[in-house]
Amino acid sequence: MQGTLSFKRSTLRRFTTHTLFLNNNSTIMASSAVSKQSYLHNLVILTTLALFCVSKTCLAENSEPHQVECGDDFIKTSCGVTRYPELCYQKLSAYADAIEDNPTRLANVTLSETLKNTESTLTMVQKLLEKRKLRPRDAGAIRDCVETMNDSVDELQKSMLAMSDLEGPDFDMEMINIRTWVSAALTDEDTCMDGFEENSMDAKVKDTIRSYIVTVAQLTSITLAFINNLLH
Repeated sequence: MQGTLSFKRSTLRRFTTHTLFLNNNSTIMASSAVSKQSYLHNLVILTTLALFCVSKTCLAENSEPHQVECGDDFIKTSCGVTRYPELCYQKLSAYADAIEDNPTRLANVTLSETLKNTESTLTMVQKLLEKRKLRPRDAGAIRDCVETMNDSVDELQKSMLAMSDLEGPDFDMEMINIRTWVSAALTDEDTCMDGFEENSMDAKVKDTIRSYIVTVAQLTSITLAFINNLLH
């Protein structure tokens, strides 16, 4: 944009200089129709170039918001067919520029976001187990949850690794493997929550853990939906 403004200023200065030249040297210009015609021709070219550069700058400025809007609309539409559209859009809308309207990027970003949330939830549950004085039964249920969540993280990590290399004739096979791992991660998260349903642990502890696990399970479900879409 700065280069365009400099060009426009340069063009205006040249125009002013030529105009003064015409006013102060009318006799010379009158006796030289060819020179005047050449001057006007050059002025038209310069003016056209200036307008062309301005129009290109406007188009460039307007194209970026359009791309973001396009990506944002794609995310809204894609999230709308999942079981948790609001959570889906909340987590993914910030990545509209990167995703644009690409289903593979959408699945990849969602998987990455799911893995990040699963890892942070696992860390939170582990710290809760270490710092709080819990009844043996409660501690046992949380330890079981930590174990299944560890499995979930491993499966999501394998999925991320496979998603980073989907080129070649093995695309469908790799996607089937990814779907299997993500499905297993979702099962692990459901198993963790089931363990708390049958346990009479402290309600505050149970609700805190379940709120995190539920979000992770919902994100995993969204990821699975986008991966299934790539296999259709």
